[in-house]
Formats: sequence, C-alpha cells, structure tokens
Amino acid sequence: MNVALIKGGVYKDHRGKLIYNNDFVATEVKRIYFIENTDVTIFRGWQGHRIEQRWFSVVNGSFKISFIKIDNWEKPNENSLIEEVQLDVKEFDVLHIPKGYITGIEALEKDSKLMVMSNFLMGETKDEYRYDINYFNK
Repeated sequence: MNVALIKGGVYKDHRGKLIYNNDFVATEVKRIYFIENTDVTIFRGWQGHRIEQRWFSVVNGSFKISFIKIDNWEKPNENSLIEEVQLDVKEFDVLHIPKGYITGIEALEKDSKLMVMSNFLMGETKDEYRYDINYFNK
C-alpha cells in the first residue's frame, strides 16, 4: 500500500461553503486526535509505525507532512528518500500514510491545527518508532 492523497472539495453558493471529502472512507478509523505546534519552527519527527495507519487532514492553517518508507526498523538507511505533501484547510484533503512509514510534521502558519486519525486505539498495540530529527539526511 502506498501513501495516497484523497482529494476533497468545496461547494459554494449564496448560503456559504460546504467543504467535503466524498472519497474518504473512515471505516478503519478507531481514534482521532489533533496536533497544534506552538510555532512554525517546530518539526515533529521522526515517528511512525510498522502496523498502524494514519490519516491526516488540516482543520486550520496549513502543514507540511514529510514521510519516509522504512527499510529497516532497527537501523534505517540514513539516506532514505524523504517525500512530502503540503495540506491546507481550503479543501478537505486527507493524506493516508499506510503502515511501514514514519512522518515529520511542520505547521506552515501560526495557529494551524492538524487532525490525525488512526486505525488503533491508544494502548492497543506497542508499535511506535522514533528517530532523532537529524538522523535522516535531507
């Protein structure tokens, strides 16, 4: 399974806006939480899961989500390909990060808020891997 951006949309008329994502199917989601960085200089990374999947959508502002497919969980390749996607609140896009990836999260605007959805409940699995923010070569 690969990383996928599930595009949302906006419908506007005289009454206002309807922001939607008709292609996102949330049947696997068991838990939802929000991330708000204190400022735009914070990089939350690198953290990920062998078996947990996550979905990201911006509630306010904008974020850059960087991700890496992990080749070896005990000692990943320091030169692994770092890919990234920018998400903003304008449309209800959902970024799906499947199992086997780690992420780095950066707010691009003050007061940005990111909704994160997971397919595991808190404590249901011991599947969290963290690496130093300088471990991977950019």
